[in-house]
Amino acid sequence: MKKFLVVGTGCVLLTGLLLACTTQNVREQKAQAEATRHLGEVYLNQGKYRLALKQLKKAEELFPSDHILQDDIGLAYLYLKDPDLAIDYFKKALEIKDDYTPARNNLGNAYAEKKEWDKAIEQYKIVTTDLLYGTPQFPLSNLGFVYSELQEYGLAAQYFRKALDIKPDFVQALYGLAKTYMATDRVPEAIAKLENAVDISPDSAILYFELARAYALNGDYTKALSAYHKVVELNPTSTLADRALIEARKIKNRQ
Repeated sequence: MKKFLVVGTGCVLLTGLLLACTTQNVREQKAQAEATRHLGEVYLNQGKYRLALKQLKKAEELFPSDHILQDDIGLAYLYLKDPDLAIDYFKKALEIKDDYTPARNNLGNAYAEKKEWDKAIEQYKIVTTDLLYGTPQFPLSNLGFVYSELQEYGLAAQYFRKALDIKPDFVQALYGLAKTYMATDRVPEAIAKLENAVDISPDSAILYFELARAYALNGDYTKALSAYHKVVELNPTSTLADRALIEARKIKNRQ
């Protein structure tokens, strides 16, 4: 009987040892996956999206049950202009953690990329209900852009202003509100918002391009020419610079 008891105790000890080893392996895999994910995130932030995706997929093989990782993979696919795959991964992130609001906002962005406006609006509005979300100006501004695309300019302006109430120097909302004002013939108000925006982001060629357009619409051709030249100065080899030069020539031909 004693022999059987000894054998039984040995089995329990062996089982405990195996469980301990398994737990340690899982922890090591998770730690390795997180380190690989962090490297992928560095590449994402640097705009090296294919390198990022390569690292993030390696991390997924090690530990797929990471909602942040699934969201990161979705972002990589979105930046690589594959919104369908991005949507799949944002949904995976939300399946793992359904209150992970960044993934929901990104899901809205992916739907917006596909011009599936109703689905984008649905996701953004859910995000705006999360009182703990640290950057509520983003979904509010995103709603502004969607409604602007739908030519519902009153709603668009409403959401851009809400974003600016939270963060007055939020350039994305200043730009969106200015574009909305331009679409509704409120050009002086558009100019004010764009001048504010270029003060905050003086290296943004697109802001100067829109400011030049607004000046031209308002008949301020000298200021328009100066702003168009600034676009070329900031990004001389871009298609935006080519457009700026064309618009500048049109102004000069009028004078």
